[in-house]
Amino acid sequence: MVWLKFAICLAVILVAGTRLSKYGDAIAEKTGLGRIWIGVVLLATITSLPELATGVSSVAFVGEPNLTLGDLFGSNLINLVIIAIVDVLYRRGPVLHFLGTGMVLTTILSTMLIGVAATSIYVAQSVTSMSLFGYIGLYSPILLVLYLFAQYMLIRFQHTQQDQTPNENQVNAAYAGISLTRVSLFFSVAALATIGAGIWLGFIGDEIARVTGLGASFVGTLFLAVCTSAPEIVVSISALRLGALDMAVGNVIGSNMFNMGVTIFVDDIFYTKGPILSYVSADHIGTTLFAILMSCAVLIGLIYRPRFWRRIWVGIDTAALILIYFLAIGVLYLATKA
Repeated sequence: MVWLKFAICLAVILVAGTRLSKYGDAIAEKTGLGRIWIGVVLLATITSLPELATGVSSVAFVGEPNLTLGDLFGSNLINLVIIAIVDVLYRRGPVLHFLGTGMVLTTILSTMLIGVAATSIYVAQSVTSMSLFGYIGLYSPILLVLYLFAQYMLIRFQHTQQDQTPNENQVNAAYAGISLTRVSLFFSVAALATIGAGIWLGFIGDEIARVTGLGASFVGTLFLAVCTSAPEIVVSISALRLGALDMAVGNVIGSNMFNMGVTIFVDDIFYTKGPILSYVSADHIGTTLFAILMSCAVLIGLIYRPRFWRRIWVGIDTAALILIYFLAIGVLYLATKA
C-alpha cells in the first residue's frame, strides 16, 4: 500500500507539475514579469511547500530536527542535480550557456544563503546559541531578511535589465486565445494539486524511510529529499519542453533560496525546544558545503561556459554536478556509519 500511494502521488505531481509550467509560462508572457522571476519566486515557492510541510511535521510532531534539516539540505543538492538532468535532456547544447546575467545573480544569492545557513549551524553549536523569545534562533530572522532582500534585488534587476535573453522575447501564440484570469485560475488549481501531492509524498517518504534503519540525517538528505523534490523535477523538465530555460533552472535555484530563507525560519518557530540549529548534527555543515561546491559549478557554467568535445552537447558543469552529488552522499553515508 505504501508503494501504491507513492506511485499515485508521483502521477498527480507529473500531471499537475506539467500544467504548472505551462500556465506559469503563460503568466510570465501576459504580465511581463519575465520567466526568471516566475521561476525563481512563483514556481519555486509552490514546489518548495512540500519541504516546508515535511519540516513542520518533523519538528512539531516527530520532534526530529535532523530529519527536516537533512530534507532541506538534501533537497538543495538534488535541486542542483536537476540542472544536470535538464542539461542532458536539452540537445541544443549546454543549457547554462543559453542563460543570461539574471541567472548568475540568482545563483550567487542562493549560494550566499546556503553559506549563511552553514555558518549559522557552526555558530549555534560552537560559539553561541542566541535566541529570540527563548527558543527561536537569532539566525532564523536573519536568513528570512536575506531571502526577502534577495527577492528585492531580483525584482530590481528585472526592471532595470535591458538585455533580455532571446527566450524571453519570444511570443507564444498558443497563449493568445486565453485570458490572464483563466490562466491564473488554471495555475492555481495546478498549484494546489502539486502542493497537496507533494506534501502527501513527504509523509509517504517519511514512512518508507523509517524502515531503513539509517540515521535521520542520512535518511532526510537522501530519501525525503528525493520525495519532496519531485515537484521541482517535474516542473523543471516541463519548463524545458516549453523552451522556458530561465524557468527550468530558476525554479530549482529559487527553491534552494526558499529552503534556506523561509523554511528554516518556519521550522525554527515550530521547534519549541530551542534554536533548531543548536540541536542538529554537525554533518549538515558538510552537506551545505557540497551544495556550495555544486553552486560554484553552476556559476562556472553560466560565466565561463566550459564544454566537452563539441559533438557532445552537455557541459563539463553537468559532470561536475553529478560527481559532487554522489561524493556528498558517499561522505554522508560514511559519516553516518562512523
